[in-house]
Amino acid sequence: MAGDEQRFKSAFDSLHALAYFAPEVDAALTGAGLRPGRMPYFAGRSAAMGAVGPEVVAATFYNFNPEVVARVIPRAWTLATPQQVLDARLDGVGKALTRLLGDHVKSDEVAEAAELAREAAAGCTGEGRPLYAAHAGLPWPREPHLVLWHAVTLLREYRGDGHIAALVLNGLSGLEALVTHVATGRGFVTAAAKLTRGWSDEQWAAAEARLAGRGLLDADGALTAEGEAVRDRVEVATEAAARGPWDHLGPEKTARLEQLGRDLSARVVAAGAFPDGVFALRRP
Repeated sequence: MAGDEQRFKSAFDSLHALAYFAPEVDAALTGAGLRPGRMPYFAGRSAAMGAVGPEVVAATFYNFNPEVVARVIPRAWTLATPQQVLDARLDGVGKALTRLLGDHVKSDEVAEAAELAREAAAGCTGEGRPLYAAHAGLPWPREPHLVLWHAVTLLREYRGDGHIAALVLNGLSGLEALVTHVATGRGFVTAAAKLTRGWSDEQWAAAEARLAGRGLLDADGALTAEGEAVRDRVEVATEAAARGPWDHLGPEKTARLEQLGRDLSARVVAAGAFPDGVFALRRP
């Protein structure tokens, strides 16, 4: 089977990530009182933790500039309660999936994928995984397409929490993790990373200088052998920490869920789940 990161990115991630681009979700969140811009993302993803402050959001999201987070959190909670945000987000996701999948939203394949993804999520544990645990504490939706989205969200946040632990263990701050990820050539291009995560040119350059001082980047900003070794250790640790749901589901069901996920992801992408140019922000 493919590694966890490859499996999630290729088969499942689009099914969750569409929530950050679908106009239905944005309309639902702004309709609940949030301001347009970054606020719906930060509030929508963190609302499961309650009305937390910017420090908690920055810590659990990790590679976003805390200064950017602080511009919208905690103000968001004065405009809409976390429960209102959660309700709006789910409502928007439901409308988006209905548009993107059409009649297929009520298909046997969606129902089967929802059942398998929920079973996989039962293999997750909350210890040391704050963002996953917060979402795991939410009630399960009833409709199969929303069960699927919620389960994929749990799997995504479970993996993300483990990834942050691996980054901390290997001494990479949020910005340093982003810089080294870009340097692998398998993620964002530099300009997109700065823009989407809110880092200035000066902050980025300072992080590169720190990493170069530690022997992880060379003079051209490329990973050194030690830098590559650190990134490899991060990925190995992330993969190991993410095994729980797939071990619980078993190889045959995992393969079937991967197959279903790929088909559904292809459908939502083909239906326009992501704006033109989104994938151009990443390296080919």
